[in-house]
Amino acid sequence: MSAEVRVETYDRIVEITIDRPPANAINTGVSNAIYEALAMLQEDDNLSVGIITGSGERIFSAGWDLKEIAAIDNNAEAVNSAYSCPGGFAGISEFWGLKKPVISAINGMAVGGGFEIALATDLIVTADHAEFFLPEMQRGFLPDVGAIQILPRRIPYNVAMELLYTGRRMSAVEAQQWGLACRVCPIGELMESARELAHEVARGAPLALQALKEVVPAIHSLPIPQAFAATKPGNNDLPVYQKMLMSEDFMEGPRAFAEKRDPVWKGK
Repeated sequence: MSAEVRVETYDRIVEITIDRPPANAINTGVSNAIYEALAMLQEDDNLSVGIITGSGERIFSAGWDLKEIAAIDNNAEAVNSAYSCPGGFAGISEFWGLKKPVISAINGMAVGGGFEIALATDLIVTADHAEFFLPEMQRGFLPDVGAIQILPRRIPYNVAMELLYTGRRMSAVEAQQWGLACRVCPIGELMESARELAHEVARGAPLALQALKEVVPAIHSLPIPQAFAATKPGNNDLPVYQKMLMSEDFMEGPRAFAEKRDPVWKGK
């Protein structure tokens, strides 16, 4: 684990802090460390939710370390340095096997790849002074580790394209206006708000949480009748969802409700 990534576990939550001042820029070591922490989240039955944030109050992450890229003398090596890490950029952009939710707590500017880390998470909580922007067009390349693939699906297409073409800064308030951020709060309340949200999420049945993360992306672009068909018993295209349907926890929830007690989840 890199010394530039702090990892703490508590109450079914793993909290990951990028601590690489002054800009919390991402390099191979940071990417690998984030991936290792998320792999721990995925594999540990005692963990349900992740939080990823940055140190300080100015920058969540400035994205890929461009000074490192500038020191490389050929395109192929430069490109591979950003794409060859487990889990993709920052260990999360292409972690397709991750079936547990992750919350990003945006403590400052989310620039380029920093914005793309946020897009790779399931829920975004942001400090009210934070800004989101994608300056890649002005750097000679595209934000292709998440922004061009995800942003036009999350916010209105024309707004996304303006951000991509111009690199203009989007405020935390605007991010919430477009539904990108679910909570905006003062910086002093950021981690409290993110942890509160994580605890709310972690109350859910473990397999149901994993099934939700599997199902929603799979059916999002399907016509509604096909989306219903995909979530029928026996459809093996969604194995976690099918496992949830046949789990002990599937029956525990109704029994706990009928008996007026809190459910005791087993994750199976």
